[in-house]
Amino acid sequence: MNYLALDASTEACSVALEVNGKMYSHFELCPQSHSLQLLPMIDGLLKEAGIKLADLDGLIFGQGPGSFTGVRIGVGVAQGLAFSANLPVVGVSSLQAMAQAAFIKQGETKVIATIDARMAEVYNGYFELDEHNIMQAQLAEAVTPPEQFAEHLAKQLPRVINDTFYAVGTGWDAYPTELGEKLLSLKTNQASPEILFPSAEAMLVIGKGKLTQGQGVSAENAQPVYVRDTVSWKKLPGKE
Repeated sequence: MNYLALDASTEACSVALEVNGKMYSHFELCPQSHSLQLLPMIDGLLKEAGIKLADLDGLIFGQGPGSFTGVRIGVGVAQGLAFSANLPVVGVSSLQAMAQAAFIKQGETKVIATIDARMAEVYNGYFELDEHNIMQAQLAEAVTPPEQFAEHLAKQLPRVINDTFYAVGTGWDAYPTELGEKLLSLKTNQASPEILFPSAEAMLVIGKGKLTQGQGVSAENAQPVYVRDTVSWKKLPGKE
């Protein structure tokens, strides 16, 4: 089975391709140039693997949360490619992808992922490894002020707040004080997280399982997941 995954939900832009069990990937930090980079990256991987879009069995995209613009670009490209080749598509959370990368790279099984959401907030999620070696969300992904994150965890999943975890994502460095001493003391990786951004490689691992289970949808039904349901201009003076 051949699968393509793409992500543009954060400052990073990445593509991964699995062809007959062999992985090809490209990852690049390119803030504000995803629309220029994503399609050439995809074309380059297809050429490297020697296949065409029509040879794929499914397409996986980063559904967010993250940058509103980046998420929209990723979903739009996924829809366009899926329409042209009549491929099923499936979305994967950017937070879940970082948690999956922590298992792939470090063998971690309990992960808290945060992304700097700007506007003094963090996108966040808590994940644990399931019996199929996939990191699964243990509570709904949310966006909260960093100083309220520990309280949010304690209310939603009390067993977590006194347990150690592995930290991934940009939120930890963006709000090292606001996240609070309690959470920071439970991090097993006390330094800056090694995994700061989601990757298409990790999304491919998660997404291909969904596709083989029949969870793929048609291109027109590919949907972003913003978590935050308002955009920044609504909070500017006079725009509340």
